[in-house]
Parts: sequence; C-alpha cells; structure tokens
Amino acid sequence: MADPAPSRTWSGRFSEPVDERVKRYTASIPFDWRLAPFDIQGSLAHAAMLHRAGILDATDLADIRRGLAEIRSEIDNGSFAWNLDDEDVHFNIERALTRNIGEAGKRLHTGRSRNDQVATDVRLWLRDAIDRILGILRGARRALVDQAEAHAGTVMPGFTHLQAAQPVTFGHHLMAWQEMLRRDAERLADCRRRVNRLPLGAAALAGTSFPIDREFVARELGFEAVCENSLDAVSDRDFAIEFLAAGALVMTHLSRMSEELVLWMTPRFAFIDLPDRFCTGSSIMPQKKNPDVPELMRGKTGRMNGHLVALLTLMKGQPLAYNKDNQEDKEPLFDAVDTLVDSLALFAELVPGIRVNAAAMRRAAIEGYATATDLADYLVKKGLPFREAHEVVARAVRLAETRGCDLADLPLPDLRSFSTLIAEDVYAVLTLEGSLAARDHLGGTAPAQVRAAVARARAELG
Repeated sequence: MADPAPSRTWSGRFSEPVDERVKRYTASIPFDWRLAPFDIQGSLAHAAMLHRAGILDATDLADIRRGLAEIRSEIDNGSFAWNLDDEDVHFNIERALTRNIGEAGKRLHTGRSRNDQVATDVRLWLRDAIDRILGILRGARRALVDQAEAHAGTVMPGFTHLQAAQPVTFGHHLMAWQEMLRRDAERLADCRRRVNRLPLGAAALAGTSFPIDREFVARELGFEAVCENSLDAVSDRDFAIEFLAAGALVMTHLSRMSEELVLWMTPRFAFIDLPDRFCTGSSIMPQKKNPDVPELMRGKTGRMNGHLVALLTLMKGQPLAYNKDNQEDKEPLFDAVDTLVDSLALFAELVPGIRVNAAAMRRAAIEGYATATDLADYLVKKGLPFREAHEVVARAVRLAETRGCDLADLPLPDLRSFSTLIAEDVYAVLTLEGSLAARDHLGGTAPAQVRAAVARARAELG
C-alpha cells in the first residue's frame, strides 16, 4: 500500500491519514516556531558530532551546514513557509532541509529523537531567556539604586499593618525593593545552572546504539554538563517549573511594588506622581489619571502564578519517560518569559520617572506619631524597663491625639507628668531626623547607611 500521508515522517506505520481535527489539535508549530534558532543550533552541534564519530562524511556535514544556514536566513527574514502538516518546528526544519539538500538532510536525525531534540531546544531557549531577563533585572535594580541615592535623606513613614510605624527614608524603602530583585537575580542565576544541562543523546528514552559523544555536543552548545539518565533527560521539566517558580516570585515582588505605587499616587497619600506616559485617563471622568501600568503588573502576577500551577499539574501524573502531555509546557513557558521581559523592562523605565512629594511624606510621618518608639527607647536608656516605657509612651500619644499635635509639640512638663526620667534632651530623639540618625547600623534607615547600601549595590551591579 502506498504511504497514505507522505508528508509525515513517521507515516509508514499507519494505514490512514491523520484526521484534520487531530492534526490541528496536536500541532505545535503555531507556538513552538520560537525554538527554530535553537533547533538549528542544536542540529549543527549534533551534525558536527556525527561527523567526528564517523557517522556523517565531510560532504554531508557541509551540505547540512549550508542548508541550515539557508533555512535560518529564511526564518530571520520571514520568508520561511511553516507547514501545519509538518506538525512542529523540528519536522518543519528537517523537511525543508531534506528538500533543499537531499539525502544528507535525512541523515541528520541519526542517533537522536524528537524527544531529546525538543528537550535540548527548550533548554537552549530558556537559557537565552534567563540571560535576557537577568540583564533587564540589572537595569531595574540600577534604576532603584539611582532613586535611592537621590532620596537617601527624604523622610517618609514606614508602615506595619498599613499604619504609620516609624520614620524611614524613601531611599531606604527603595533599597528594600532592590533587595527583593537582588534575590530574584540570585534565584534565576541558580536556576540557570540546572537548565544548562544537555539532554541530547538520550534519544527517545534509552540512549542510542551509535557511538555518540555527548560531552562534545555539550561543549559545542555551552552546556555545563549532560543529563546523566536517558529516561530523566527526555521527561524532565523540573527546570521549567523551577524557572516559573522564580518568575512567579519576580512578579510577586513587582506586584507588591506596584501596589505601593498605586497607593502612594492616590490623593489620600499623594507621596508620588508617575509620568503621564505610564498612565491613562478615563472615558467619562476628565480629571482622572490612572496608574494603569502598575495596576496591570499587579494583575499579570496572577497570570504568572497560573503558568506555574499549570506546569506542576501537567507533570504530576506522568509516568516515565516522554509523553505528549509535555507539548503543553511551551505556551505557559513562552508567555511567562514575555510577561517577565515586558514587566521588568517597563518597571525599569518607570522608576526613574517617579516624582516624589517630600512634603507630603514628611507630613504623614509626623501625623502618625512615628517617633513614639524613639521615646520608648529613650526611656529604656534612662533605666526604665521596656514594658513600662511602652505604657508611658502610649499615654503620651493619647494626650497628643486629644490635642491634635505631635509628640515633639508636647511641652516638657506634660511629658514629665508621664515619667520624671524625661528631660530637655528628649526633643532631640522626637524629631524625624533624630530618629533616622539613631538607626546608624548595617541595614538601618540612617541616611549614611542608605548611602552605604547604595555603594555596595553599585559595586555588585558593576
């Protein structure tokens, strides 16, 4: 019987063509075309190894290299004709190569399977994506450091339970954000080490009978190691799940920062304003200036979390080795990278444009009795047990509230009515600047410590 579907590489096994709906349902070319440059990169290294092992002759190798270069050029300039009948990026490239160079194209697949081929392509693609994301993360961190240095002495209230707690500086607050992104960079760099291992050579699941040299291919492709078990090599998607977990944390941090930007921009806070280019208006209310970019970053965090859960669910019931389920790993992974790249790039551009209302920040710090803890510390240093000092200060705050003034505005006799340990020197600790200056230790909010943290971050970022 004649081949019922000559365009299918594996069609000799089947007695009828694939149903059109099945073809559309199982095809991955609508999204895995992104892997094309990495598929070609992997094929070139595989071909070089086959030649080195005596499996391909020099003519075949030269033809393969020429053919793949032509296909890469067509893909880059948009003239390559993707065909749904060829199912995925790998078959599309292999089919085009065979059409262009003949028999040598058919020999390229010797010693490998689509199973180890796709696992290699995804790792190459993700490694490149991580490197791009780390570069953008570095830019976002630099933007935060620049703003932190400019506002190392700008007073604002620090919050717990969204209630004014103690005075900090805006620079100190921004450096907290920088620390979040610093940890994100560390996690992604660590994840990259496990991404950067070569599956190629595992073939379908058991390895190959050909005399391949996996270490050579790993060196050619810049992998740090090879996957040491063929079953695990083709079925493992831990590296993708780990990346999505790290990515979900990045977006969680961007979401927390965005939440604060949204709050701070409201008239109730009025701490900051954002550039118009990052905001939108209302179709009905002409006065509105909506912080759409931070709001959408906050919203896209749910999208990222969904991708992580999708891959965890995808893998939870799979037996060894490869299963078609794994085709579903790519769309969440691709979208996650797009979301991270766009969100981080916009955040890095937004931060330098933040305009600070220092007067509003200062007013809020005063109104929240943010130096109350400093008064308690003052009394402890005078010999009063902390729990008693806490009670003394609570009564003083209650008096200030009834008079509608700050602690620093209470006359000395009134303060001494709560404790005779209080003297004239108390006013030095009740000022916002005095409170900040007192916290002059590593990690503290004193302006000098903020500038020192900025210097350390600059040295790390290069």
